[in-house]
Amino acid sequence: MGKDFYGFRIVEDLQKVHQDIKKNELKYHKKRVLVSKEFTFDAAHHHLHCYEGKCKNLHGHTYKVIFGISGFVDEIGLVIDFGDIKEIWKREIEIYLDHRYLNETLPKMNTTAENMVVWIYEKMRKSMNNRSEQYNDVRVEFVRLYETPTSYAEARREWMEIE
Repeated sequence: MGKDFYGFRIVEDLQKVHQDIKKNELKYHKKRVLVSKEFTFDAAHHHLHCYEGKCKNLHGHTYKVIFGISGFVDEIGLVIDFGDIKEIWKREIEIYLDHRYLNETLPKMNTTAENMVVWIYEKMRKSMNNRSEQYNDVRVEFVRLYETPTSYAEARREWMEIE
């Protein structure tokens, strides 16, 4: 069992696989589950072309991006390790965005949140597809890109798969 220490319980015997829990008990269900991970990045972008609001001038944002990724759990109960999502973000997507001048690092586009979120979605979907054998039917369900704390654009799988 455990001892109470100033209101906190100290576990004396940690649960052990094959002794306290069987390997086949680690996977609790066979349902699709969505996991989410968020990141921030700072970037500047040129004026928005053909736009007359205050964002027509060179400026920048602290963006927040949220990924929703679904799949079926593996034999130990994971859809995808959060660290794997972070590694994909750092190596394959963030390098084009963080502390960058977006008009130079992204494909030719008006660097609106609406255009950028689709580009980010496509990059993450390609990364997940390249790892399809590693994960159990994993797919990008949505990407949400906050340009400010109260304004975001979103790309969803069901919208992106319609051509």
